[in-house]
Amino acid sequence: MAKETKNMRNIGISAHIDSGKTTLTERILFYTEKIQRIHEVRGKDGVGATMDSMELERERGITITSAATNVTWKKYDVNIIDTPGHVDFTVEVERALRVLDGAILVLCATGGVQSQSITVDRQMNRYNVPRLAFVNKCDRMGADPEKVTQQLRDKLNHNAVMMQLPIGLEDKFEGVIDLVRMKALYFDGDAGETIRVEDIPTAYLDKAKAKRDVLLDAASMYDDELMEAYLEDTVTEKMIVRAVRAGTLALELTPVFMGSAVKNKGVQPLMDSVISYLPAPNEIENSALDLENEEAVVKLVADESKPLVMLAFKLDDTQFGQLTYVRIYQGQLKKGDEIFNIRSGRKVRVGRLIRMHADEMEDITEAAPGDIVAMFGVDCASGDTFTAAGIRYSMTSMHVPNPVISLMLMPEDNKSSENMSKALNRFTKEDPTFRTHVDPESNETIIRGMGELHLDVYIERMRREYKVVLETGEPQVAYRESISQASRFDYVHKKQTGGAGQFGKVVGTVEPCHNEDFIFESKVKGGNIPIEYIPSVEKGFRACLEKGSLIGFPIVGVKVILLDGSYHAVDSSDNAFHAAGIGAFRNVYNKCKPVILEPIMRVAVEGPSEFQGAILATINQRRGMIHSATEDKAFTVIEAEVPLKEMFGYSTILRSATQGKAEFTMEFSVYRKVPESISEELKKEFAEKNKKK
Repeated sequence: MAKETKNMRNIGISAHIDSGKTTLTERILFYTEKIQRIHEVRGKDGVGATMDSMELERERGITITSAATNVTWKKYDVNIIDTPGHVDFTVEVERALRVLDGAILVLCATGGVQSQSITVDRQMNRYNVPRLAFVNKCDRMGADPEKVTQQLRDKLNHNAVMMQLPIGLEDKFEGVIDLVRMKALYFDGDAGETIRVEDIPTAYLDKAKAKRDVLLDAASMYDDELMEAYLEDTVTEKMIVRAVRAGTLALELTPVFMGSAVKNKGVQPLMDSVISYLPAPNEIENSALDLENEEAVVKLVADESKPLVMLAFKLDDTQFGQLTYVRIYQGQLKKGDEIFNIRSGRKVRVGRLIRMHADEMEDITEAAPGDIVAMFGVDCASGDTFTAAGIRYSMTSMHVPNPVISLMLMPEDNKSSENMSKALNRFTKEDPTFRTHVDPESNETIIRGMGELHLDVYIERMRREYKVVLETGEPQVAYRESISQASRFDYVHKKQTGGAGQFGKVVGTVEPCHNEDFIFESKVKGGNIPIEYIPSVEKGFRACLEKGSLIGFPIVGVKVILLDGSYHAVDSSDNAFHAAGIGAFRNVYNKCKPVILEPIMRVAVEGPSEFQGAILATINQRRGMIHSATEDKAFTVIEAEVPLKEMFGYSTILRSATQGKAEFTMEFSVYRKVPESISEELKKEFAEKNKKK
């Protein structure tokens, strides 16, 4: 039987790569008795972390796909999604945060707020997700949770408040001081399963009192009763919890906890904080669009008596068929129910209902509002809304970033070609940031993604899971073409055949626009072009944007203003004005002085300070623009913008320059004009390629 909604929590665990979130999740599973033994990341014990169920994840020691599980903690039902830390798999974080009610932002006690921490935090803000911060790895050399808390304030603009203090740090890290209860917590036993509660050691008492005052001062802003009690020195634990919860749910306060997951310290209090400070599904406002009422916004209620509304947010292709992960926002879902896919209009029956635990499945008969479960045998796409009969509500989908890198695939034989086709169909359905197409001129298969690692993982999966033997071409940058100045067009499409001819005249301007890929505006007056033909003109212009004449990449940043034109009573048609739009753009494009744009990546390189000079040199050699270089003790972080073209092979060069001790992350930042020398080189390559064809 499903539990009460108020006793449910849906949380995600997100962080910069290698901050220890999968290790943290493994401890949560152990302490909630979901697993009987703790396993380590990278499969050092021959098993690997439970949530990294894919063989590639265990080999590489990274999370590639988000994994869901369900645990029970002190009579509360908690759905947990462990998300990847590498920016190449950022869509996994996007789709998880889209359906979650709260999150734990994991930070390294030495690295602090790092590049992907900023990205993840931005994603949480996009979906208004309340969060806790967990400063992990307090046992590491150079650990400083107070500094990390300050970075939350300075770098992420959080109103971060420490809920705990560490008892010792680095190799002397023993436990934490709970500033709400004013007690010291120690974690005994082989796996830290026994919590020993003692009085705060005398050496820490003054600091604990001072930090508690900071906590009370911050929390009292969200509860009048606490503010009065604080002034009268009659504060209770219940008042503090209520106030911190109010501030957290309002996204105005970030409680900070600390520990060391790998040393089994601080995890259970973190789970207590999930219950105390993160929202239940019925405390979050969710809405849908009523398609029967001009897309009016409808508030959804986490009530099982209401009509069913749920969102499919993730797909997996398994040996049993398609597995569809859904979040139920309203109503109840039962095995055997008939539900409606709003996008396709199809009615489907729920044949099998599953509760997931990484790659393991538990059959269930029903799920309650707020639940995250999975269905088998339902054909749909990621982002589809399902409802009960009688309503047509649609939920907004998640943000999907555009791919920035592409590769050519060359299967060795027909068998590999067939298997590759099956793999690509599966991967593109599962991952909206992974795209594929066949070049119509060369007949080559092209895949596109978020980075080299992203594509590398899918290629390796093709080889392992589908036995595809293939070679890959050189990585290709997703260039764009654009225009640099405005120009006027005055074009007539006129064609006479045996029967009715074709006639369409269009007059207007084409000018740059920097905020949109394409804008079309009609200012035609007096019926010089009948209104029914104007959409055809727009379609003609749009058709030309798919492939520019400089290097054959899509054209962006174009605004077309249609000012005038004329038509013929007999010879004008949709086709004629569509052709007029195409001809006008082709005629005016070169007059607008087209330019080539390249994707610029936001790059963060982290490594020992002794290699700062070498790291700076590797970035400068790649047309990089340094934004900041911060040094803390023996650790340095370089943030820069670098053209994607220059990042190919960078990991090998960085390893060589830093003896393998530095790492980097990158994400797309902006498109910028390429230097003239590179522009000419790209044009020459494109011309030679066309000559060969």
